Amino acid sequence: MAEVIQTRCCIAGGGPAGMMLGFLLARSGVDVVVLEKHKDFLRDFRGDTIHPSTLELMYELGILEAFLKLPHQEVRELSGQVGNEVVGIADFSHVPTHCKFVALMPQWDFLDFIAQQAKAYPAFHLTMESEANDLIEENGKIVGVRANAPSGPFEIRADLTVGADGRRSVIRKSAGLQIIDLGAPMDVMWMRLSRRPDDPRQTFGHIERGKMLVMLNREEYWQCAFVIPKGTADAVRERGLAAFRSEILALSPFFGNRVEELQDWNQVSVLTVAVDRLANWARPGLLCIGDAAHAMSPIGGVGINLAIQDAVAAANILVPKLLKGAPTLDDLRAVQKRREFPTRATQGVQVAIQKNVIPRVFGEGKPLKLPWPMKVLGAMPFLRRIPARVVGVGFRPEHIKTPAA
Repeated sequence: MAEVIQTRCCIAGGGPAGMMLGFLLARSGVDVVVLEKHKDFLRDFRGDTIHPSTLELMYELGILEAFLKLPHQEVRELSGQVGNEVVGIADFSHVPTHCKFVALMPQWDFLDFIAQQAKAYPAFHLTMESEANDLIEENGKIVGVRANAPSGPFEIRADLTVGADGRRSVIRKSAGLQIIDLGAPMDVMWMRLSRRPDDPRQTFGHIERGKMLVMLNREEYWQCAFVIPKGTADAVRERGLAAFRSEILALSPFFGNRVEELQDWNQVSVLTVAVDRLANWARPGLLCIGDAAHAMSPIGGVGINLAIQDAVAAANILVPKLLKGAPTLDDLRAVQKRREFPTRATQGVQVAIQKNVIPRVFGEGKPLKLPWPMKVLGAMPFLRRIPARVVGVGFRPEHIKTPAA
């Protein structure tokens, strides 16, 4: 007979949304079990951008100083290049937060840090190598999950089950929740190339007709995102690594022979981009947050930060309920009501960029020219505060309102 674990809240998924929610619930005295299917957090090319809104939450929790002791890079402005013209796009020096920069940090370091903070509270239980594979439903209400671990199958019974298991969420599929697909015309090929001290310092993107490359300065290396039309990764591979290296070199000639570091396609990870959201984030006893509720485009690197904002909003609304018992469906819907506007607004901006920029890049025609919005940002530097605010803080930043137990 499968082992049965009882808890107040079971969170499926140990990503940014799940770990932050687990931390905040345990911090307020709510017994919580977080299930993470992998044995550790070491996976490359996940969201590595920690925005000012998330850093502000660290400040409010009193852990910012410790967090910033971890190895990271600080991006204080973003630039873009179209053809031979380079302009500044976002200036974070005026965002209304304590940290006026985007921190670049491997996601495993971020998750390890949150896990260590959460383990200080006896109500927090993190179970690695444990994957939720189905929901337990009784009388129309979700009452827990069935899961697998190396030791065998087990069940977790909970007053609240949270699906935080990403854009390929098993939980939302098992719940039969309706997905609204907004479409995405591109995919992204991620890779690393070494960085030299005389390389450009800023994080920037370079666009030419038919090509787009985004480069994140990680001090010792460049984290590069080569944007391709949707579903063409196999065609890129068929052209061969030599052709791929040549395309990168055409966009960033300063790499020189460093492109030869790419010797195998295993060094290149493909992100299949999706932009979608659930029509309803909740059922009785169940709530979805983060990518499980709304998959974001990599444009702006906002996905991890929106997921964390979801977790904070969920904790703010649900902690008082969970301390007393099971939250109602109306309580769960209140989380969606709180977070739906920033989700829709952010996805609206992403979809607008996708529709207006991506087809122009990959369409046929003359060499691309600097679009008028970038010309305005180049001519009026103070306007760069606007995209910095949208990217760095978002449309509805959350704040910690839950008490520490």
